Amino acid sequence: MSDPYKVLGVSQYASDDEIKKAYRELAKKYHPDSYQDSPLKDLANEKMKEINEAYDEIQRRRSGTQSGSSRAYSGYSGYGAGSSSSSRADLARIRELINEGNYAEAAIVCDSVSQNMRNAEWYYLRALIYMRQGSYNNAVECMNMACRMDPSNTEYTGLYNRLRNDQERYGGFSRENGYGCSACDICSGLMCADCLCECCGGDLISCC
Repeated sequence: MSDPYKVLGVSQYASDDEIKKAYRELAKKYHPDSYQDSPLKDLANEKMKEINEAYDEIQRRRSGTQSGSSRAYSGYSGYGAGSSSSSRADLARIRELINEGNYAEAAIVCDSVSQNMRNAEWYYLRALIYMRQGSYNNAVECMNMACRMDPSNTEYTGLYNRLRNDQERYGGFSRENGYGCSACDICSGLMCADCLCECCGGDLISCC
């Protein structure tokens, strides 16, 4: 591959923090959510793949591991090494970002986790982010997956059941990503916002 440092636009003498910062900025720029309906979608995906490979190569060189060693992240990789411990650290980081209200950064870290490392907790956290972004149907799908993977977790089943009840009560979440403003949209939005607040330790609607 081409010089990974050039791909990220950093010097080979850059610090780990500088490299991580450069990666995150590029990940935000080429995030797939920004190109869903764009003719540049395929080009952006290829660019993101190149960025991921460059970051992985730099991490491999600096850690002294072999190129064939597995990593926790493919896709939007770049946050930690390929181990279950680093995966747990990133899930903890996602929770921290959600609690801080930094949902954009939380989405980037969340989407950096490869498919084979996405466990029930990952789907739960991704659902919380989708809820904050107003994408309630996606939140329901993620919670469905979380409950299927860990049906005994009351935290997951509680949120999933509540989302489904709201979905049925208001005739579905017809408007995604915060577009539109009917009375039902406002109510469903408030209910989901209350779910999110309770999951993060707060309570938006005290009577619910």
